[in-house]
Amino acid sequence: MQGDAELVFRCLEGDTEAYGDLVERYQGAVYATAYYYAGRYGAAEDIAQEAFLMAYKSLPWLKEADKFAPWLKTITCRAAGNWLRRHQKRYSKETPLPYKKTVSIEDAREGPRGSLERDELYERVQLAIDSLPERYRLPVVLRYLQELSYEEISLFTGESRDEIRGILQRAGRQLRDLLADLGSQQGESEWHPAHK
Repeated sequence: MQGDAELVFRCLEGDTEAYGDLVERYQGAVYATAYYYAGRYGAAEDIAQEAFLMAYKSLPWLKEADKFAPWLKTITCRAAGNWLRRHQKRYSKETPLPYKKTVSIEDAREGPRGSLERDELYERVQLAIDSLPERYRLPVVLRYLQELSYEEISLFTGESRDEIRGILQRAGRQLRDLLADLGSQQGESEWHPAHK
């Protein structure tokens, strides 16, 4: 697999397929970052597209090709900020939609009560994640909702693998406490972040 720097150099020489490889490599992280800021799926898709377009147009000004991932994260944050300013009146972060769920045959079998309980659990998880310190939130979203590895999160955020591991361990403890508190108010919590 080619490194980011090599793909960036190929892009600068006009190889659009190389940029496609970069998009494929980072689309999960960019989407999760966009969703982290906007709290809506359609908005996250728009922000992710805008971020990749902005990055492509700005590629000639990237000074260190091997730092493409954290540079792309910065651009994604800027694209999210632009989107939020444009849609400030229409959307509010205080009323985000629940995290994306897939529907399966098992979901249909559990009936309305099971579906309601699952929706309440997702809502508690979202409230717990939103209650974490800001520095913890994005790594948690990238790890547990996008299922990125420590290495991928480290590369994207620009923090070391050990820093990411420490953040996720501390965040995991806080999430368990927050979910236990929320669970005691609304019933037992079933979701616990795993340390993979």
